[in-house]
Amino acid sequence: MEIEYSKRPYRPCVGILLINAENKIFAGQRIDNHLEAWQMPQGGIDDGEDVKTACFREMKEEIGTDNASILAIHPEWLNYDIPEGLANKLWHRKYRGQTQKWVALRFQGTNADINIQTDIPEFSNWRWIYPDDLSSLAAPFKRDVYEAVLNEFKPFLVA
Repeated sequence: MEIEYSKRPYRPCVGILLINAENKIFAGQRIDNHLEAWQMPQGGIDDGEDVKTACFREMKEEIGTDNASILAIHPEWLNYDIPEGLANKLWHRKYRGQTQKWVALRFQGTNADINIQTDIPEFSNWRWIYPDDLSSLAAPFKRDVYEAVLNEFKPFLVA
């Protein structure tokens, strides 16, 4: 039996705010999106996995490195709904969006450490962006969450 979209649960996920030495944020352009939308690394939390473990696993899977140290973990879970058609395509009508625990990390490597050509690539391009530019470059349904993340981790983003 199919669950009505509005009654579906959120998919547990970790979000990664990766900050370089210039206090810019890592953003990738999704390989499966024709829009000019950029996002921070994120991914599902596996059963039995804690947030920190999921964070470093997702970094390695998506950007080819986990050379970073944790600065802080957002105290709340942040939710967003994905447009119904996209949610149906991504998760076969199982979820309506994601509930995310965000982690701020300081990148300790160099740009040469980053490799988005991973086993299952998620990004077609990447760059370091200024925090003030993040929300305008993101998919509209992610913007409120991104604003909350930037607000919480603001102390780590000032020069």
